[in-house]
Amino acid sequence: MVCTSSVENTIESLDLPIQRDQFLRTMIRELAGTLQDVVGIDEAAGFLNVVGYRTGEHVNQIYQNALQLSNLSREQVTAVLVDWKRRIQGDFYVIEENDERIVLGNRKCPFAEQVEGREAMCVMTSNIFGAIAADNLGYARVELEDTIAKGAQECRVVIYLQPSETPNDFVGQEYFKS
Repeated sequence: MVCTSSVENTIESLDLPIQRDQFLRTMIRELAGTLQDVVGIDEAAGFLNVVGYRTGEHVNQIYQNALQLSNLSREQVTAVLVDWKRRIQGDFYVIEENDERIVLGNRKCPFAEQVEGREAMCVMTSNIFGAIAADNLGYARVELEDTIAKGAQECRVVIYLQPSETPNDFVGQEYFKS
């Protein structure tokens, strides 16, 4: 008969790469991967669109409440997007910001290595950014020009703040104030 406390102590003392953050990232990766494999990348992105948009509304509300504002300026939206990603261990930075668009770069994905090969996970960023920008500025179209998930060294995200004049220019996902 084995002493339970001895087994528990042995198990508890193991140096394992198991922690909540890693577990949650792995679970999201596997969910996105399963969706991609079962229903295809477009449908998987559709499911994750809904989750991302709702999360964006939630994140926006958190910042608006903390700042005690019902509407954020373009500069505040940009700062919120960068700050939110920083808080979840991304490394986003401003490349360009003007009345027409916000361009952000990213050196480190919050999903870390779990995002590799899981392009559908990037729609979370698109939807969260789109929801926050559109709710505060009236309109957003988010284009994921480069992503770490597709093998790029860095992400490049463009948030257009005004609808395109020509249909040929349309790339990305559109968002409107709800």
